[in-house]
Amino acid sequence: MSVLKLGKENYNEIVGGEKKVLVDFYADWCGPCRMLSPIVDEIAGERDDIVVAKVNVDDEPELAQQFGVISIPTLVVLDGGKVVKQSSGARPKADVLKMLEG
Repeated sequence: MSVLKLGKENYNEIVGGEKKVLVDFYADWCGPCRMLSPIVDEIAGERDDIVVAKVNVDDEPELAQQFGVISIPTLVVLDGGKVVKQSSGARPKADVLKMLEG
């Protein structure tokens, strides 16, 4: 599955589904975000059981604020529309996959 761009206009459609959602909050100018982005893209290609979405915090500041994002990159896992896990900073793939467990 490809990575979806998440914004206010498609939030309910993406988050309201039955699958878990991994959201990557990032900015184009952020070095650690550029390190994490290929990992998130890879997971999106490997996992059909989850939805992977990205939010550019410069384009969607209200959405970032809604999730309490104060540093980037921030990864959020949603299940049933509710936050079940959240972490800030670049992470190795194994850590991101561990966030999706459970």
